[in-house]
Amino acid sequence: MKKLSSEAEKIMIERFGKDTVVALATVENEVPYVRYVNAYYENGAFYIITYALSNKMKHMETNPTIAIAGEWFTAHGKGINLGYWGKEENHLIAEKLKLAFAEWIDNGHNNFNDENTIILCVELTDGLLLSHGTRYEF
Repeated sequence: MKKLSSEAEKIMIERFGKDTVVALATVENEVPYVRYVNAYYENGAFYIITYALSNKMKHMETNPTIAIAGEWFTAHGKGINLGYWGKEENHLIAEKLKLAFAEWIDNGHNNFNDENTIILCVELTDGLLLSHGTRYEF
């Protein structure tokens, strides 16, 4: 990914560096599938807590290219399964997600003892961010 300018990165953090609902699109057999997910942005990537056996993860096994869209923002990226939420390598990002998603993370929807509860990382490859008449492409 082409590096975002410091101004564009600041806008990304302000908009998406917290619990944010974004649209995430995958493709299977040339058919697009779009769903809303809770996501957290940091350093050129979005992080999502999801279930390893979900359709989005099945789609990404065969085609990791995805599209993501949020408030005045659209991008492409590569979906990467970081694996089980509780594994040691995920400790740092899991702690950040706990804070970002604090309002709902313990509502019973997620089973953090289930090894199929995973972290999906969407590494951005290119995109378009709009803010107050300024266009940032990367």
